[in-house]
Amino acid sequence: MSPALSAGAQLAALPSRLPAVGTTIFTVMSALAAEKGAVNLGQGFPDFDCDPLLVDAVTQAMKDGFNQYPPMTGVPALREAIAAKIAAIYGHSYNPNTEITVTAGATQAILTSILCCVHPGDEVIVIEPVYDSYVPSIELAGGKPVFVQMKVGPQGYSVPWQEVAAAVTPKTRLIMINSPHNPTGSVLREADIRALEDIVRGTNILIISDEVYEHMVYDGARHESVCRYPELAARSFVISSFGKTYHVTGWKIGYVAAPAPLTAEFRKVHQFNVFTVNTPVQHGIARYMANPAPYLELPAFYQHKRDLFREGLASTKFKLLPSDGTYFQCVDYSAISSLPEADFAKWLTTEMGVAAIPVSAFYNQPKESGIVRFCFAKKDETLRTALERLATL
Repeated sequence: MSPALSAGAQLAALPSRLPAVGTTIFTVMSALAAEKGAVNLGQGFPDFDCDPLLVDAVTQAMKDGFNQYPPMTGVPALREAIAAKIAAIYGHSYNPNTEITVTAGATQAILTSILCCVHPGDEVIVIEPVYDSYVPSIELAGGKPVFVQMKVGPQGYSVPWQEVAAAVTPKTRLIMINSPHNPTGSVLREADIRALEDIVRGTNILIISDEVYEHMVYDGARHESVCRYPELAARSFVISSFGKTYHVTGWKIGYVAAPAPLTAEFRKVHQFNVFTVNTPVQHGIARYMANPAPYLELPAFYQHKRDLFREGLASTKFKLLPSDGTYFQCVDYSAISSLPEADFAKWLTTEMGVAAIPVSAFYNQPKESGIVRFCFAKKDETLRTALERLATL
């Protein structure tokens, strides 16, 4: 038994499991936006309500008594609805009993996917810029992140697959991909997926495919889910988010689709770091998914907002990068300022009254590209207010 501390004694400093992690840029910029009364186009969440029918469905589930623990793997009706949606859109059949798991949002799904397959010393290829939870999750598992940076040019961001292939070693356990991509708004095309197939063929490398923006792909393009490609689906954890799709980010509910052997390992970790997920929300979403229109119409809904925002910025000195997916718009501000990205974002928030996020924050070692990210998942009037404030730039 450890000896008790004497009165007045101080606990020894707790060695950090994540010594490099501090307050996220999202928290910093949102706090600054609130302080300055700025339009917050930084953090990625809508400022409009979800469909009242979805709220009604969840409320009815509560009234119907669905308020105790559901099955660890998720409510059967929801897992069946997820499997049916994937089969209808991507043509891949997952068994809802053995290959679909409901999660407490996509971030939990990412952490659990990593924890169930990455062992100390394993290498995980991460493509930068990258969502901020990936690397801490890898480090908590004892893995080593191996970074490959996307290229950025007049046509936007792209993955240098030759460099990804060169990063593979006998220790590579996992490659993490994200499409549509946060923060860049780029999407992977069929050629990208074929390149990934070539890299992993004949290896034991697994894939985490973060597809939380799957229903936000524009200009008539289709989302190239790895579910469409049997060779990749057989080795992938595919992650999506109801929070993103249905405008309910605060509900923190998503799912993982993976082959049965991977799902079995995923569930071993899932049952101890979450166990299970909000019961009435699961029942409500299952009922709501009977109508596919809300997600089938989502590309047009967000493309309108993207186009409104891009048209408003066209008369400024911002250089607009392509936004082929997600609800993010990246801009090059080099014709406006030579400030580093974080400083420019703070200046923009303080002096112009519009908050953005520096893309440099999405790199392990901050990389200055003169680019910031706006979120256009906002009411049209919110976007117009922001555009009025940016019009003089």
